[in-house]
Amino acid sequence: MSPIKILFISIEGNTRSFVKKLADYAAGMHDQDSQNPVVQLKEISEQTDFADETDPYFAFVPTYLDGGNGIDNGVKELMTNALGEYIGYEKNASLCHGIVGSGNKNFNEQHCLTAKRYASEFNVPFLADYELRGTGRDVERIYDLLKQS
Repeated sequence: MSPIKILFISIEGNTRSFVKKLADYAAGMHDQDSQNPVVQLKEISEQTDFADETDPYFAFVPTYLDGGNGIDNGVKELMTNALGEYIGYEKNASLCHGIVGSGNKNFNEQHCLTAKRYASEFNVPFLADYELRGTGRDVERIYDLLKQS
């Protein structure tokens, strides 16, 4: 079975921590049954050179906002733009099979706003969300979802 490829950006380490737990969980599931796919990670940052993706992938993006509430008075996204630009490069968006978002649920309507905006902009599904570094249950839930997508 082909690996589940994940492109992600991590500013404060929460997303990196979560996707590493997801990759470790996938490796354990693969060890139990080789039909379970492993997870392959690719971190995108301001220093990442644009490249043409050749395999389907999922994007994991946190939300960091600076100004506006994202609902009725605009939004100024902060720090995650490199991932959006990478997905938008050449034909990369056509290989994106979905977006998973994270953030602080205390932000109410702004929770996962960036991920939802990316899903809309690139016309791909917003698949799931988790809070901050996620829980073990989130890891299992999202792995199962990505296997099916």
